Amino acid sequence: MRVQCSICDKIETIDDDTLIAKRLRNRPIHTYMCQECHDRITKKTEERLKTGKFTFHPGQQKKEKVKK
Repeated sequence: MRVQCSICDKIETIDDDTLIAKRLRNRPIHTYMCQECHDRITKKTEERLKTGKFTFHPGQQKKEKVKK
């Protein structure tokens, strides 16, 4: 499967049987990011976290369902 990085527009080929390929086929909202861009963003995010001026807000926590 040919995929294009959403940040650097680099075109790569991934195996059709991988989980990421299945996600891209079944859910078009998902985007592909090459490993170089992923590593670069991870590194810069970790550097920002170390400064103390950047607060990391992970996704919203799911509310527990109350049984009636």
